Amino acid sequence: MRATVNFPAHGGPALPPSLLFRNLSSSAADFDLSPVDAHFMKRRGARNRLRIGGFICCTGSPGVWGPCATSSAQLAVAEINKRGGILGREIELSIYDAGGPLDEILSRAEQAIASDEIDLIVGLHTSAVRVALRKVTTRHRIPYIYTPVYEGGEQTPGVMAIGETPRWQSRPSIHWLADVKKAARWYLIGSDYVWPWQSHRAVKRYIKEAGGHVVGEEFVPLGEDNHEPHLERIRAARPDVVLISLIGTDSITFNRAFGECGLGATTLRLAGAMDETVLLGIGADNSENLFCASGYFPGIGSRANDDFQSRYRAMFGPNGPPIGSLGQSSYEGLRFLEAVANKAGTLAMGPMLAAGRNIVYGGARGPVTVRNGHTRMQMYLAGADGLDFKLIKPV
Repeated sequence: MRATVNFPAHGGPALPPSLLFRNLSSSAADFDLSPVDAHFMKRRGARNRLRIGGFICCTGSPGVWGPCATSSAQLAVAEINKRGGILGREIELSIYDAGGPLDEILSRAEQAIASDEIDLIVGLHTSAVRVALRKVTTRHRIPYIYTPVYEGGEQTPGVMAIGETPRWQSRPSIHWLADVKKAARWYLIGSDYVWPWQSHRAVKRYIKEAGGHVVGEEFVPLGEDNHEPHLERIRAARPDVVLISLIGTDSITFNRAFGECGLGATTLRLAGAMDETVLLGIGADNSENLFCASGYFPGIGSRANDDFQSRYRAMFGPNGPPIGSLGQSSYEGLRFLEAVANKAGTLAMGPMLAAGRNIVYGGARGPVTVRNGHTRMQMYLAGADGLDFKLIKPV
């Protein structure tokens, strides 16, 4: 049975809300994303396989990124297995929903480790999930690669975070808006959890550094879709820029309302966790004066990105999940794993972590450098142009 993918407007599930896909095919010959039956859920694979648990948000506000993240991970697995796997071990990928209540996610993780005997976790989910999940992976000594944009500063033993951080993503964009758009008054709005909390602390420093000041800040519960009170406060504060740290469908509903009430024509927006997947939900009519900085956009003109997109289309066809930076990071995470394992020459925890602190690997984003555990990649500033992002400049 093929799973159905939906893109809800108001924070509902983007994929079926059960534990979604298990033992996804590691071969490029079978692209059906199919839940397997109980027999296969209890099956023990040959130990020459590397069992990876992909903990991906497939429900809730960030569930909009689930289809691309799942497909990107499948593509990476197919490519790596075609090269002979990781250190000779074929990857067996299982996807677990990392959306919903934390206690349910942690229960899935415990089951994945104890019953499904996964060897490693690759995660595309919120930082709130990461903070909880890393306690489980540390206790079981399971390596854990966290792929999306995040607040920075992850130092937990066994956790390797490779996404964009405010220092390299937000700072140059804030300076560009101050210099080019003469933006001085900033209003900050984000989802009410650790990534926006910590990112805003850094952003405030960069705004002050650029000669600006913050005229308002608020945090919104996940799943909120009534944004009239927030828009009223923004209108009253008269900012030049609204910095948006809302995620997934929350960002979609907020930005739709922002455009529909007329603020889009007069007020700039700079978004953090924004990509083409979210932009499709916002719609071309509501994306005026909307900017985003990211380490990846589909429109980046590079050989690495062209090759990635060609392989993605060949595997999933013209109606495959649209590519965006958040979901695409799952592909980067598996390419990072391959490079780290090859450098370490082993999948043992200690050598892998040491190798992962200083390495250069290549994915669709081109060369990505990790030095002393801090990831650096080429960053780009882009502006919304209809339903796509038009690159403005590298930053």
